[in-house]
Amino acid sequence: MIRKAFKLRIYPDSDQQDKLAVQFGCSRFVYNHYRAVREGYYQDTGTGLNYNDCATDLTERLKVDHPWLKDADSQVIQQALMDLDKAYKNFFEGRADYPRFKRKHGKQSVRYPQRFKVEGEQVYLPKVGWVKAVFHRKMEGLMKNATVSKTKTGKYFVAIQCEVEHVQPEQKQAKVGIDLGLTTFATFSTGEKIDNPRNLKVSERRLKIRQRRLSRKVKGSNSRGKARFAVAAIHEKIANQRKDFHHKLSRTIVDTFGVIAFESLNIAGMMKNHNLAKAIADAGWNQFVNFVEYKAGWDGREVLRVDRFFPSSKLCSDCGAKHKALTLNIRQWVCTECGVIHDRDENAAINILKETTRGARESYAVGDTSQLVKPSAPEKFQQLSLLEAQEL
Repeated sequence: MIRKAFKLRIYPDSDQQDKLAVQFGCSRFVYNHYRAVREGYYQDTGTGLNYNDCATDLTERLKVDHPWLKDADSQVIQQALMDLDKAYKNFFEGRADYPRFKRKHGKQSVRYPQRFKVEGEQVYLPKVGWVKAVFHRKMEGLMKNATVSKTKTGKYFVAIQCEVEHVQPEQKQAKVGIDLGLTTFATFSTGEKIDNPRNLKVSERRLKIRQRRLSRKVKGSNSRGKARFAVAAIHEKIANQRKDFHHKLSRTIVDTFGVIAFESLNIAGMMKNHNLAKAIADAGWNQFVNFVEYKAGWDGREVLRVDRFFPSSKLCSDCGAKHKALTLNIRQWVCTECGVIHDRDENAAINILKETTRGARESYAVGDTSQLVKPSAPEKFQQLSLLEAQEL
């Protein structure tokens, strides 16, 4: 049994939009209020509050001080407290950053754990009513919860999480190592390369124009709201294009290979390089790997990771010689030990696969890499030093 979400576009009328705004606002207020309370309590006493403490206070005091909270569904508010508690747990266990306050103009969302319904072309949401929905695919399984969200461009969606019985497909014996990059998004140990779509770069000129227009508008004016909407629409399109690319590529990989090996990348550290930060963010490596992992979990595939300090690019995948002088701008090089010509990314992908499937790590120090290329290399590379070969 697995849990699968079916995301649907919904079209609430003006009255229903107002009712959803109440749900969003109350949920956001409770989340932000107890985020501040938990932080202040810890600073004053040195101990923390948990979900039960906040839920008790919400029932006994907060709803008395703010009676308008009763306009929201009670379970929606409880889910906001659960989300806050989970955010703190993820922070203390090193999986996420410190919880931030939710913004009124950011993406809004609430979750219904019960009492929602699906019938025909409509979805019933407590204290909102029956909302028109577009079912682009057939739903299956037992419905567990529904998350309603509103994007910055004013679109409404509902994601219904269902528990379904998943029959694992036939197991694949093929193995692949994948090296993620910027020039080429993914290079496989099989030699195949996937181009980087560079979605942000394609829309960057139009985005800059819209952002300049936004910066000239008077704060609080209607024209500024329209300009903010135009900027959000471009960002939303870029994010959707990136997600679509990641979903399709990850599904192809999981359908083709039984063992998938990646390199553990220190993306946060790499983002500190201001020359590459925008390109790294545009590639979205972390999202892509997450998509591969959960799809592989569904289908019984194995996803392996190699340590971030493993020198996958600097090792000869043929003889194991390590070339310390290899810099990032060198995309093709010749091993001075065995004379094999390497494509940098393909060689790294092969090494990633070998390292993850070998088990015990071996020593890769093989001789002096300042020797001449051996005669086994192609004729045009013979009698070249490593530095001369790198220039080619």
